Amino acid sequence: MNAVQFVRKIGMAEGISFLILVLVAMPLKYFYGLPLAVKYVGWAHGLLFVLYVGGAYYLKLLSKISFLQFVYAGFAALIPCGTFIFDRQLKKVETK
Repeated sequence: MNAVQFVRKIGMAEGISFLILVLVAMPLKYFYGLPLAVKYVGWAHGLLFVLYVGGAYYLKLLSKISFLQFVYAGFAALIPCGTFIFDRQLKKVETK
C-alpha cells in the first residue's frame, strides 16, 4: 500500500467515525444519558483525525499534493462528509 492509498483509507475511516460521532454517539449522550459513547467514539475519531492530517502532510512532503490541497484536506476533516469529497482529489493523485 502506498502513501496515497493509506491516506485515502484513513480518510474514509475518519469520515465514517465523524458521522458515527455526530449521528449516533452524541444523541446517545444527550438524549439517553450515555456519555461513554462520546468518550470512546470521540477518542477513536480523534486518533483517525490526527492520522489523516498527518498523512496528508506526509503526501505534501512527498510532493504528491500541493500546499493548497493539504489545506483542503485539513478543512475536509472538519466538516461531515468532507473527507469523502476530498477523496476524489486523492484518487486523481493516485492514478498519476
